[in-house]
Amino acid sequence: MTGSMGYGNVEALLAALRARIPAAHVLVMGGNNERLKRTLRTEFATDMQISVLDYTNEVSLYLDAAFPVLHGKNGEDGTVQGLLQLAEIPFEGCDMASSSACMDKVITNVMLEQAGIPQAGFTWLYAYEFQKSPREAIDRIEKAMGRYPVFVKPVGVSKAENRHDLEAAIAKSAKEDGKILIEENIVGQEVECAVLGNEDDLLASTVGEIAPSNEFYDYDAKYISGTSGLYIPAHLEDAVIEKIRSTAKKAYKLLGCSGLARVDFFVRNGNEVLLNELNTLPGFTSISMYPKLMEHEGISNQELIHRLIQLAIKRTGKGAGA
Repeated sequence: MTGSMGYGNVEALLAALRARIPAAHVLVMGGNNERLKRTLRTEFATDMQISVLDYTNEVSLYLDAAFPVLHGKNGEDGTVQGLLQLAEIPFEGCDMASSSACMDKVITNVMLEQAGIPQAGFTWLYAYEFQKSPREAIDRIEKAMGRYPVFVKPVGVSKAENRHDLEAAIAKSAKEDGKILIEENIVGQEVECAVLGNEDDLLASTVGEIAPSNEFYDYDAKYISGTSGLYIPAHLEDAVIEKIRSTAKKAYKLLGCSGLARVDFFVRNGNEVLLNELNTLPGFTSISMYPKLMEHEGISNQELIHRLIQLAIKRTGKGAGA
């Protein structure tokens, strides 16, 4: 049996499971997503047993592995991962600590800086510091960063061209998160590397390049417009691609990642590699880079799902294949 938890990308996940493991029993925690339930019960119910948990019923079953397909806060920040660890259920992807560290961009940047991994210049502050004294906080940021534009995270990515933009972006982020990260503007190529594996047994894919449909690769460019260009391999020299791959594996191990992660970079002037962030729950949609990069390495979606299940079970030392 295999358990799947989540909403986004579930249809693609189940298609891969059906092809690789026809007898799987899948538990989906999908809230009140009626379209998802109809899809599962009509398209997949003849091939595998589906249990839909919608908070109006109770399901009791044994799970060999879970796919926590829950993006964002309370999904990929270590909370669900901690719950699964307490329940001793193997699950796909990074554990509680690494999920939390990668989701917290301040922690990520501080760790990367300490390890000497190049990245964009940055500063950060607690939300309460801004809320207590906005002018003093902005003054401190301007002194640290030196010039505009800058980018503000989390809560998506906001570009600030001036002091007014910066204050508005921080105020928005401060409503949703306790830490605010401010990064310098990098003019260069946006590229990504897919990493798969546990501990030292890692596969780092070739590098894919993104040509954003918007000014920068924000939420709309990723998921709404669907018109951003993807190039595999990236338009880079072989030596630069190899540097990105080795840096991706170094960062992956540094942050304690396991299972999978997508590591995003900027490349300035064609050869200066700057790590942007690690995404511990990359998309698996038809336009997502991670599965496309793995397919380029000869790993189909079906094989990828199979490997992720095995990696989850091996990490926790459970199951016949552990």
